[in-house]
Amino acid sequence: MTEQVPGITATERDARLAQRFVSLADTLVDDFDLVELLDRLVQTCVDLLDVTTAGLLIIDQNGVLQPVAASTEATRILELFQLQNDEGPCLDCVRTGEPVTVPDVVAVQDRWPRFARAVAESGFVSMHALPMRLRRQTIGSLNLFSESSPGLRPNDQRIAQALADVATIGIIQQRSLHRASQLAEQLQSALDTRIVIEQAKGVLAEYGGVDMNLACAAVRRHARSNSLTRGEVADALVHGNIQPAELINPRRP
Repeated sequence: MTEQVPGITATERDARLAQRFVSLADTLVDDFDLVELLDRLVQTCVDLLDVTTAGLLIIDQNGVLQPVAASTEATRILELFQLQNDEGPCLDCVRTGEPVTVPDVVAVQDRWPRFARAVAESGFVSMHALPMRLRRQTIGSLNLFSESSPGLRPNDQRIAQALADVATIGIIQQRSLHRASQLAEQLQSALDTRIVIEQAKGVLAEYGGVDMNLACAAVRRHARSNSLTRGEVADALVHGNIQPAELINPRRP
């Protein structure tokens, strides 16, 4: 039995999940946009599973874990916090290639004291870290945070893992004749694009007097309305080819 997501019937959710799997599979073509693939993955988890936020950590071409997608700014900060403090379930997940479930963050304060405290302060109660793994190769972790305990039921954990597996296969198998170099190039490109997106969010947040989540939503909205990727919108905004006023109205005091 799957976990019921508020506002969505079980039949409707199953239909949407099927559509999202097809959508993820459709991105696995030549010249697919890795940033869009990973953002779509985390957004699908938030939309259709009983989790509050989701994020992704990926190993870059130098073997270093990097945050490459997050559904909220709070999630991105928590993932950076894990990397900076070298502790947390997401890191353990990548190192072992096995899922890590935390039904109650308070109960793991002895294991990850700084991380558990940071998660609790952010309002999350439970989380799951699922490996992005194909056979023996682990390239990252899909991380799901929830404001309720114990978090996902086993069947929904399997669905989340399947979503992560689809994305992993797409990344690793793309252009298999040059798999290793292609993966490194794609991951580096995704990281570079993510930096530009963060810069664009900062520009919009400053201009509009809004928080980073609203700035991110503005970039996403403009991209969808104009059939562009978020990276393209962010690059145009940072280089002055799109003005902030085209994406967001400034808040008046």
